[in-house]
This record gives sequence, structure tokens and C-alpha cells, in this order.
Amino acid sequence: MSKNTSRIALIFAVGSACLLAACTQEQQNKIGRSIQNWTGTNGVMEVYAGEKLVRRFIKVDKVSTALGTDDKSPRAYRYGYGVLDENFNFEVDPGEKKVYFEVSDYSNTVFFENPR
Repeated sequence: MSKNTSRIALIFAVGSACLLAACTQEQQNKIGRSIQNWTGTNGVMEVYAGEKLVRRFIKVDKVSTALGTDDKSPRAYRYGYGVLDENFNFEVDPGEKKVYFEVSDYSNTVFFENPR
């Protein structure tokens, strides 16, 4: 790597760090989510009824907030695509297929990276 290339990389890294430091926490979260969405995750979305697990979706790459068509305002639900894990074993079994799902902001849900 030449000295000029090293300097440019250093300037870019320092500039990026300064810009990120100037962002609000919410802006930093949005940047982090967009990077994570871009690189992909092996996410799990669990839906609960009280304390009971009622649905689990695996291999979820991202969960998005719905926006209004005309006003672009956030809607009160999230959506994504994942495999419906019917037997809650964190594995894609024969017959389990990728589906579209929506969950209300008022639902008891947990989204996390698959530990397996």
C-alpha cells in the first residue's frame, strides 16, 4: 500500500468517525441497522401471547417498519420474511416454508440473532 493510499484511508476513517460522533443516537442506530441489513443476519422473530411462544420465524434477514404510501409516516406494524418454524426447533424442517409476516407494534415480540 502506498503512502498516499494509506493517508487517504486514514483520512476517510477519521472523517467517518467524526461524522458518526456528530450523529444523534437514533441516527447512529439507523446507520447500524442499515449496515446490519446490508450484511444480513440470521435473525429470529418470536411472537408471544402473554408468556407463551405462539410463532417463531427463523432465517429473517431484516424486519422493516411499514411507511404510509402518501405521507411516508411510520405505521404501527413491522414486516419481514422468514421461515415459519412450526415445531420451534430453530431448524428448517421439510414442509416449513419462507413466508411474509407482519407484527403489530402492540404485539409481544422479540427479534434476535439465531444462536445456532
